Amino acid sequence: MTTQILEQRAEMERAAGGAGWTLCDQLAATAERWAGEPAFSDRDDNGPWQTITWEQARQQALELAAGLIELGLQPGERVALMLPNRTEHVLADLAAVHAGGVPVTVYATLAADQIGYVAGDCDARIAVLDGAAELARWQAVRGELPGLKKIIVRDTAACPAGEEYLTWADFAALGRERLAAGAEAVAARVAAIDPGDPATVLYTSGTTGNPKGVIITHRSVLYEVATGSATGYIQPRVRWVSYLPLAHIAERMFTLYLPMHHAWHVHFCHNAATDLLATLGAVQPTAFFGVPRVWEKIQAGIQALLASEQDPAQRAAVEAAMDTGRRYVKSCEFGNTTPADLAEEFQQADAAVLRPIRSLLGLGEADMVSSAAAPLPPDVGAFFAGLGMKILDVYGMTETTGAFTTNTPDAFRLGTVGRALPGVELKIAEDGEILTRGPLNTPGYLNLPERTAELIDAGGWLHTGDIGSLDPDGFLSVVDRKKELIITSGGENISPAAIENLLVAHPLIGQALSYGDRRPYVVALLTLDGDVAPAWARARGIEASSLAELAEEPAVLAAVADAVAVANQRLARVQQIKKWQLLPVEWTAESEELTPTLKLKRRVVHAKYADIIDTLYAG
Repeated sequence: MTTQILEQRAEMERAAGGAGWTLCDQLAATAERWAGEPAFSDRDDNGPWQTITWEQARQQALELAAGLIELGLQPGERVALMLPNRTEHVLADLAAVHAGGVPVTVYATLAADQIGYVAGDCDARIAVLDGAAELARWQAVRGELPGLKKIIVRDTAACPAGEEYLTWADFAALGRERLAAGAEAVAARVAAIDPGDPATVLYTSGTTGNPKGVIITHRSVLYEVATGSATGYIQPRVRWVSYLPLAHIAERMFTLYLPMHHAWHVHFCHNAATDLLATLGAVQPTAFFGVPRVWEKIQAGIQALLASEQDPAQRAAVEAAMDTGRRYVKSCEFGNTTPADLAEEFQQADAAVLRPIRSLLGLGEADMVSSAAAPLPPDVGAFFAGLGMKILDVYGMTETTGAFTTNTPDAFRLGTVGRALPGVELKIAEDGEILTRGPLNTPGYLNLPERTAELIDAGGWLHTGDIGSLDPDGFLSVVDRKKELIITSGGENISPAAIENLLVAHPLIGQALSYGDRRPYVVALLTLDGDVAPAWARARGIEASSLAELAEEPAVLAAVADAVAVANQRLARVQQIKKWQLLPVEWTAESEELTPTLKLKRRVVHAKYADIIDTLYAG
C-alpha cells in the first residue's frame, strides 16, 4: 500500500465523520442543518405530492424505532422490508437502524420459496410488507419462519386480524406513543452502534443458486459517500427520482445514504415500468441514474420519436445537432481539449435542439447522469453523447458497497468505468481478474465463512469475478465476466444455476443453459434427455428415430413448454425464461459442451449456439 493511498484513506475517513460516526449521527446532523428542507416526496396514483422535511424524517424514524423496540426487536436482529420505493420503506429502514437492528430489503419480485430462504437465512424477526400481493407470498412460507414474530402491513385493508399482524398506521401510533413516553431506549440503542456494525444486509444471487447476504457496514457506506463528494461526482441539494429496487446497492446509495449526507430531495416512483417517464417529467431531476436497460429503453423511445418526424429539414437539423453533441462530448474526455469554435457550436446546438429533446424526457435539468450494474453498450453511450449527455459509467458490486471506480465530470473516458476512488486499491491479477482492496469491501457474507474466504483472500483483496484492463491513465475497462453470474441490461443479478436446476427437474430435459448477461431478459437453450425422451415418446405412441426428430414433435414441445412454465412459477419475474429453444442434439463431454465431470462449459455453448441465442432476442 502506497503512502498516497494511506493519505487519501485518512482524508476520506475524516470526511466520512471520523471515528465513531454512524448513519444515525449523519441523519441527526442533516436534520439539524437542513431541518425545514424537503427530504422525501411521495404520491399515489399521480396525485399531489406529500412531502416530509429532513427534521420530520428523523423524528418519524425515531418514533418507528421506538415502536420496533416495543415489539421486541433486539440489537443486531434483522427487519425484512418488502415494499415499493416509497416514504414508508425508507422510514422503516431508518427505524430499524436507529433501533440497533439491521434492515434487509427483499426484492419484491421474489417467489415464495425464495422469500422463505432469505428470511430464514437472515432470521428476520419483523417483516414490513406493502400489501396483499406481498403478504400472500410470505404467508405461503410462514410455517418455515419460526423466528418471525410480527408482520407489519402498510395497506390497512390488506392486513389480517391476529396478534402477529399490525397495520402501518397502528405501528406508527405505537412508536409515537412510546417515544413520547421516553426517548431513552432509542437513544441507548443509537449510542451503542459501532461504525463497523451492519447498516444493512443485501442479498445478491450466486452461481450456486441460493442468494448470499452481503454485510454492508456504517463505515463502508459513509466512506462511499465521502469519496463521491471528493471526486466531484456528487453534488449537494440534488432533486432525485427513486425508482430502482432498494434491494439494489446503487439505489440505496442514491435514495438513502447520499441524500442523508447532502440533503437531497427524493421523489418516489412506485412503478418504474409504467410511471417513470411521467415522474421524470413532473420532477425534472437535477441528476439521474439508470442501469443500461433503462438507457436502452429511453434511447428506443427517442429514436422512435425522431423517426416519426416528417419534415426532412427538421430531421437534418437534429442529426447535425447530435453530430455536434458527439464531437463535443468526445472533446471533453480525459486528455482532450475542446476547441473554442466547437464549444460555441455546441452551445448553439444545445440551446436550439438538444436541451429541448432532453427536456421532453424530463432530463433537461440533469447535470449528472450515470450508469452502472453492467457496462453501458458503447453505441448507447454514443447516442446520448449526441444529445449532449455525458453518461458517466461507474463500476462496483454489492460486496464493495457500490462503486469503487468512477468516471467523473472532470475526468471521464467513454467506454471505461473510470478510475479507482480515493484510498481504494485496484489491480489486475495474473489471470486478468479485477481485484480491489480498501474500506469499501464487505466484511463478508452472512452465515457463509467459506464463501467469504473465496471472495476476499488472505491479503485483503476482493476478487470481483470480472476480467478487466487498465489503460496508462488508470481508467478501468471491464472486458469479460469470469464468474457465471448473469447481470441483465436492467441491472438484475441472476444465478443461471438456480434457473437451470428447475428446468432439468423435468425428466424430459437433459441439459439447460440460461442466458441473459447484458441482455434485456433471460432465454434458455434446452436439450432432451437421451435416455428418458425416447421412452417417454414411445409410451405415448410417438415414433421417432432420433432426438432431432423428437425435438420437433409437437407433443414433446408442449411438454417442454409446460416444464418451462412450471419452473417460471418458482422464479422471480426477472429470472423467468421469456424465450427458449429445444436443440436437436444432446450435450456430452465428447461434443465438448460438458466437462469430463459433466459440468457445463458455458463459453463453449455461448459460442457454438451464438446464432440461435441471437434469434431468441430478435423481434
